[in-house]
Amino acid sequence: MKLPQTTIPTLCVAGSADRFPVRRIYCVGLNYANHAREMGNDPKRDPPFFFSKPPDAVVASGSRLPFPVKTADLHHEVELVIALGAGGASVRSDQASALIFGYAVGIDLTRRDLQAAAKKAGRPWDMAKGFDHSAPIGPLTLGIPPPEAPISLSVDGQVRQSADLSDMIWKVPEIIASLSTFVALAPGDLIFTGTPSGVGPIAPGQWLHGSIGSIAPIDVCFQ
Repeated sequence: MKLPQTTIPTLCVAGSADRFPVRRIYCVGLNYANHAREMGNDPKRDPPFFFSKPPDAVVASGSRLPFPVKTADLHHEVELVIALGAGGASVRSDQASALIFGYAVGIDLTRRDLQAAAKKAGRPWDMAKGFDHSAPIGPLTLGIPPPEAPISLSVDGQVRQSADLSDMIWKVPEIIASLSTFVALAPGDLIFTGTPSGVGPIAPGQWLHGSIGSIAPIDVCFQ
């Protein structure tokens, strides 16, 4: 039997023919106070916590996605995504920005009913967060993201989520520094930095449009 042939997931880089190779995907939970409240939590400035998605969960803007199986409550969560061009362990906050290759708009798709059941049973969230096509991400913009910029998501033209990057509890350098104390970061890693309030259900046939400032947006549809 021959060894299986695999491909490395990649992301589009805005204004370039280059593709960014995806190594790992990390996500920060409850990083906007208003979202923490809507999820029934106290938005204290506790240390950030992390979960992950598989690299091949990435899908490009413009994709038409099959509606996920095993859920009757699929939710959208628009987020700033950071792409790392360098890595390290136990990185200081004042060093963290030097690791950034670029940034993009992403949508952390969540099978909310599976997540709620897992929470109630004290079980992992993996199948609620790390399923097929669960990480739509727009083209990467080179450089360091601005500390302030409007972030929003609309469904079929109606705004569901609207906030500003400045509303994040943990800022990007702090997120990178904290994550690097748990794992050694490396080039190709992506970090979803949390979502503002307004998360909600998606139905088959609906178009999602996520935006952050003037960078390339993310647009996906569910069939």
